[in-house]
Amino acid sequence: MRILVIGLLSFAFQQLQAQEVLTPEKLWQIQRVSPVGISKDKNFIVYTVATPDVSNNKMSRKRYKIPLAGGNPIELAPNENIVINDRISPDGKHILFSDEVKMEKIDGKEWYPDLPKSDAQIYTSLNYRHWDTWEDGKYNHVFFAPYQNGHSREGKDIMPNEPYDAPTKPFGGDEDFIWHPDSKRIVYVAKKKKGTAYAVSTNTDLYEYNIETGITQNLTASNKGYDMAPQFNDAGTLAWMQMKRDGFEADKQDLIVLVNGKFPVNLTAHRDDIHVEGFKWSEDGKSLFFWAPVNGTLQLFQVNNTGLTKMLPVIQQLTSGDFDITGIVAQSENSLVVSRTDMNTAAELYTLNLKDKSMKQLTHVNDAFYQAIAKCKTERKWVPTTDGKKMLVWVIYPPNFNPSNKYPTLLYCQGGPQSPLTQFYSFRWNFQLMASQGYIVVAPNRRGMPGHGTKWNEAISKDHGGQAMKDYLSAIDVISKESFVDKNRLGCVGASYGGYSVFMLAGIHNNRFRTFISHDGIFDTRSMYGTTEEMWFVNFDYGGAYWDKNPATEKTYGVQNPINHVANWNTPIMIVQGGMDFRVPIEQGLQAFQAAQLRGIKSKLLYLPGENHWVSSAQNGLVWQREFFKWLKETL
Repeated sequence: MRILVIGLLSFAFQQLQAQEVLTPEKLWQIQRVSPVGISKDKNFIVYTVATPDVSNNKMSRKRYKIPLAGGNPIELAPNENIVINDRISPDGKHILFSDEVKMEKIDGKEWYPDLPKSDAQIYTSLNYRHWDTWEDGKYNHVFFAPYQNGHSREGKDIMPNEPYDAPTKPFGGDEDFIWHPDSKRIVYVAKKKKGTAYAVSTNTDLYEYNIETGITQNLTASNKGYDMAPQFNDAGTLAWMQMKRDGFEADKQDLIVLVNGKFPVNLTAHRDDIHVEGFKWSEDGKSLFFWAPVNGTLQLFQVNNTGLTKMLPVIQQLTSGDFDITGIVAQSENSLVVSRTDMNTAAELYTLNLKDKSMKQLTHVNDAFYQAIAKCKTERKWVPTTDGKKMLVWVIYPPNFNPSNKYPTLLYCQGGPQSPLTQFYSFRWNFQLMASQGYIVVAPNRRGMPGHGTKWNEAISKDHGGQAMKDYLSAIDVISKESFVDKNRLGCVGASYGGYSVFMLAGIHNNRFRTFISHDGIFDTRSMYGTTEEMWFVNFDYGGAYWDKNPATEKTYGVQNPINHVANWNTPIMIVQGGMDFRVPIEQGLQAFQAAQLRGIKSKLLYLPGENHWVSSAQNGLVWQREFFKWLKETL
């Protein structure tokens, strides 16, 4: 028996040694699974598989169906449609679509036709650009048209002469406009504000348009924050996600149902720890499934629709484990299909048995790939903070981790700032990729992350450079006490608010770190306020404009402004900046690089002129990752 055990252990070790580590090039071989929906007969799940084509800098896509009970996938023909088209009204008489409508003159040549070669643009209010595009005078509008035998006639604009967008920009899609089950009404999402008023507000509303009368009514006029993601059950009860406060993009996100078409009922308000990320009605329309952050993961929940009764809604957590539920595809009786990731695995589809809560992997698109790739152990640590709290910190270890060795270690700073740090799988900031290059990664759930209660999440607003910085340093200081951490080789990396964190820590880290990488980070809060297009964010989180005088702005533009600590910079720093990033505009990265160069600090600028706040193209992504690890190798 002893010989057998030794033999099995030896075989397992050899298998582990034979596995390859994840590299940037291998990361861009991973196929990306996206659910489409359930077939009309409810026997199949339809999904797409996107395969990176690095040489042509694009993705190729195919659609598949797979039996709900599991089995072999079958590729669908390009025109083969087996999923219900929710753009067609339930009675089959009309079809919904969106299109751009030109409503305003922007270009110089539009104002002065005798100057056709002019490329001038003329603006008289804010919202002149958003995310990565300049305002061009065109607005997204919702249309419906008669539909018969697969053909439609000319559509009718349900927002005539309205200078507002539905779907909302920049990320809104088909989910922003839906049919009522009676086929007579359309519900859509819009922020009906214009210019500067639009730029400072988050007040989207749900509007209901009657195709017979042409009358539109605002269903959520009483709520001043976000209203989004409307869904009906078969009985015609509307549900959506809502935030309360105008101008606060990271308010607690709750799940609302409209009872009897008149009375909004908040199903999740009584749970301070619940921040709903997305949802879907149950098949019988009596409850709703949703996913939300909890304990450093995204998990699946179910809540009953209590209607107008005085009963407190019962919220039940259906899944648990070191993984993220990232979407709900469909329900068929006792099977719920969801998408799931973890730090070692990109999204695949799973079925959840609603009776015994067991999960079974449905798609296996990347199984063969991952079988050849060594996994990284992820571990939860609870770290004491400087104000007496306990903070969850994810620690990700290199493959074949040996605690008797010493490893260079990276402090990862999450963006957002109010976004959960969970078992996500990113094709940019990929923990498995970082750890596979031989680094331990320390990823704190610092102040400003949902899933730990509203107070924890909101603590970062008006205090970007305060307690969160102490949380970062607490995390790296505690983990650095481990014998396997090389305290002389600590690095700090992050993007967006994480990039701000890097710039801030570079001036206050007291020689903890040997190197920094900041991607699209805020370097100067004053110029950020003067150039970002998302004014509601800086107004709320900064406490106002730099010319306002209050305790919050004094901190934001004073001691918590990274540019005011550049005199303390003494550590190599790499700066990444997207040229089409209007959220954290180009002057942020350029100012930081210029400051580092003029101070004689080893520094590098990676400028990506065609990228926005993210790096989306395959070849730019590979350049980014190669430069990322090249810099760490040089400096750490």
